[in-house]
Amino acid sequence: MIGKASSKPMATVYFGSSAVDRPSGEASLPAKLRRILARFDMAAICKKDRVPIKMHLGGGVGYTTVHPVFVRVVAQAVKEAGGHPFVVDGGFDTIASAAQRGYSPETLGCPVVSAGGPYDSHLVTRKVRYRTLRELHIFGAIWDAPCLINLSHVKGHGDCAYGGACKNIAMGCVDGPTRGALHALEGGITWHADECSLCGRCVEACDRGAIHLDKAKRKLWINYHHCRFCRHCIVACPRKVLEMTDAAGFRHFQEGMALSTKIILGSFDPRRVLHINLLTNITAICDCWGMSCPSLVPDIGVMATADIVAIEAASLDAIKAERFIPGTLFKGWTLGEGDHLFEKIFGKDPYGQVRALERRGLGSARYKLVEVR
Repeated sequence: MIGKASSKPMATVYFGSSAVDRPSGEASLPAKLRRILARFDMAAICKKDRVPIKMHLGGGVGYTTVHPVFVRVVAQAVKEAGGHPFVVDGGFDTIASAAQRGYSPETLGCPVVSAGGPYDSHLVTRKVRYRTLRELHIFGAIWDAPCLINLSHVKGHGDCAYGGACKNIAMGCVDGPTRGALHALEGGITWHADECSLCGRCVEACDRGAIHLDKAKRKLWINYHHCRFCRHCIVACPRKVLEMTDAAGFRHFQEGMALSTKIILGSFDPRRVLHINLLTNITAICDCWGMSCPSLVPDIGVMATADIVAIEAASLDAIKAERFIPGTLFKGWTLGEGDHLFEKIFGKDPYGQVRALERRGLGSARYKLVEVR
């Protein structure tokens, strides 16, 4: 799935299963996370500093983000190690509404802070050169921090098939214009407007509702979150005004996220970064939709490691297509071709971002899974 075997050293990924073998709090997932954190030198990570816990706090009426009880376990571990934790996410509006979804200092045991300040203006600019992506505007509360705990909720994502630790950093630590520039890397289908009769057959051929046609304004646009690159629209067009010009469009987005992640993590001593992936409530869409939908597979558990490549590879490997729960996709959606469940849903290879992270030297896709009971 990942590709050619890596020659890099094998990383250790600690895993706690969501399975509970007895009716006891100590056998449940939050307790397993506490025991997983005890496997790390938290004092060396924290060093009595202020410790940001980077999360995606969701929005709207979403309720399948990381449950506050897990955040509290992490915050408590930081405190016991001598650190001063605070939960951080980008965007003041997100922080202002976080308590509506259960995220408050009282529930988490630590402050909740906007990564860009009250005006989303505390930013650090870094120049890049990747296709149309020219610079990143990184939130200052992340860039200035001496260490980082990257606490991510694993889920599907229409633009890149998968959202986890990489997306939490790449898209969650930059401002809105930068996120827009990253999304602008998507594409792959060109519309030749001058030759289009606006017949709408492409719209009818798309089973995901990814194509939108405004006949009055003579405009057509494609939502690449929904697009599976199935080419049905291209085949259906009688005038051939839709052309597949870059079938790797979504992979450019994955590469852009890997680049963003590399630059942001480059501001930290790698020995002071910890990645935690929560594999519960694994839904088809990202938490940024501000809503929730049914879990695609049964809850799996929690993973933690210092290696972002390893935790992404391990998380994807743990999501088995054969455990798919029928009836959890949106109306009209069906499973297509592919090896991974997310590829069957979105038509995009989720391991693309793992390979991109590894190529950029951020870790190893080879890992040893150690279960903590």
